[in-house]
Amino acid sequence: MEELYERWLLELWNGDFDLAAELVTDDFVGHWPGADVHGAAGLRQAIEQGHAPFEDVKVTLDVGPIVSGDLVAARWTFAGTYQGRRVAFSGHDLLRARDGRFAEYWVVSDTEGLARQLNG
Repeated sequence: MEELYERWLLELWNGDFDLAAELVTDDFVGHWPGADVHGAAGLRQAIEQGHAPFEDVKVTLDVGPIVSGDLVAARWTFAGTYQGRRVAFSGHDLLRARDGRFAEYWVVSDTEGLARQLNG
């Protein structure tokens, strides 16, 4: 499961968006604050939208992954250039796996810290 998560974070979230179809189940649900996304296509769209305002995106693994049964958790940092300014924020992932792919995803991130950087 550690390798699956590392592909999720270090490949998919660093721009290999085609991996979404390989890494998640057909009935995948991603729970972002305020919105759920469904399936690989919904996941891909959500990640692409998150990357769109930034150049030079680099997502790194800070802590973990920590595996317990069918769950994996980790802390990460997302960094990129926004209108010429380098910005970064961190967050936590919790994913549930089924049959070697991720079926459910919850994320919490420092959106307030990111907003301060974008507006400051």
